[in-house]
Amino acid sequence: MAGKTLKTEAVVLRSIRYGEADRILHLYSKTRGRIGAIAKGARKPRSRFGGRLEPFFRLDLVLHEGRGELLTVTNASTLDGYPRLRASGPALNAGARACDAVLRLLDSAEPNPPAYNLLCRYLALLDDPEGTEAASLETALSFRLKLALAAGFAPELASCASCGEAEHLSGFSGAAGGVVCVSCEGGGFPLSEDAHRFMVGAVGSPLAEAPASEVPALRQVERAVRETLEHHAHVQLRAAA
Repeated sequence: MAGKTLKTEAVVLRSIRYGEADRILHLYSKTRGRIGAIAKGARKPRSRFGGRLEPFFRLDLVLHEGRGELLTVTNASTLDGYPRLRASGPALNAGARACDAVLRLLDSAEPNPPAYNLLCRYLALLDDPEGTEAASLETALSFRLKLALAAGFAPELASCASCGEAEHLSGFSGAAGGVVCVSCEGGGFPLSEDAHRFMVGAVGSPLAEAPASEVPALRQVERAVRETLEHHAHVQLRAAA
């Protein structure tokens, strides 16, 4: 069986050395979702791939799909290498955590355009020399909330996730999947008004306009996102910062 050729745009989430000269790639693609691929000979000095098979590169790829689980990269051209991101420690760290979150949360071979566009947008913000706030904890958590939404695991923020009460929302329960009222708070942890306001604002605002908040509230938001994904997506994310 000869297999078939697949053409797609994708971001390199992870690149692993394999054998003497190959690389195993974890990719998130625009039209195929998560892809595992091998780039044969990619680490040879005169490889046609050059250095573009590293994390964060957004590529135009040609892949061969055979019988194995891994596709084979036959051609790769750079759409964006985000060079300024790579020159900044905070931006590099934020980009790595974003790619890791996508890798852990989105494991389907089905396309998810909102998730793909969100990742590309975040990398572009981190690459912008004037986007100094892009590497902030506020933007990182906004990215995670939007990613959870794109993956279908967004927490309930409008009413109590346990009983539906719309007033007196004072806590958060990962098991229930959202904010909880005073009566149902026993199954969760206290959530401040600032943290709740941040979550609502982050979901409803463009990524570049993440709302500001204080660190204690942001840590509550991080816990809320983490516990929601642990309970409902069975995924554990690295700390946001």
